[in-house]
Amino acid sequence: MEPITAVAALDDPSRRGMYAHIRRARRPVTRDEAAEAVGISRKLAAFHLDKLVAAGLLQTRYEFAGGVRKVGRAPKVYEPSGVEVRVSIPPRHHDVLAGILLDAVLEERGGETARDAALRAAHRHGEVLGAAERERVRPGRLGTERALTLASALVERHGFEPDRETPACLRLRNCPFHPLAAKAPELVCAINQAFLGGVLDGLQAATVEAVLDPRAGECCVELRPA
Repeated sequence: MEPITAVAALDDPSRRGMYAHIRRARRPVTRDEAAEAVGISRKLAAFHLDKLVAAGLLQTRYEFAGGVRKVGRAPKVYEPSGVEVRVSIPPRHHDVLAGILLDAVLEERGGETARDAALRAAHRHGEVLGAAERERVRPGRLGTERALTLASALVERHGFEPDRETPACLRLRNCPFHPLAAKAPELVCAINQAFLGGVLDGLQAATVEAVLDPRAGECCVELRPA
């Protein structure tokens, strides 16, 4: 589900009202109940509810109220899908950074600094992503340009805005951890570099490296020939 699709589905006041009602209900809600909650017809409510299901915000099944079986067909009921929607342009992936830092805290080794633990965790997170992508694509031996193409597609799905300045150079036009990077730029940039280095290692892209090359308003890391 694209977050922007979910947000667009909530633009209609009736749709938004039914979604809020269903979230507050803490139980499956029928079409009749949803329609009554916002003061519209059952038929119109069905239309809007199906839009919310298509957007991934609601899930549906057939169930009798209270689980008590009655004569006839069970009514269609709706409940929240459990999906959380966050939209930012450009995308921000603070959950990636949070996961790295959480692992660093949980797995810090004796004699290791917190910074070292964070960089190690960042590299591992990136390596896992890169290895999964390599397993999915099965690209074989990677030259520089093919490695950058794969890396570009992968990091774009994780909040970066890649820009191929030249066939052998990939700039990242945004920092997916902004504005947190502004509070501790040296640490966050180092984590970013370790993460992207891990991605390259997971892809087995030995011809490419992640280097620090800070520029105002952009990500601090560039991918270039090793």
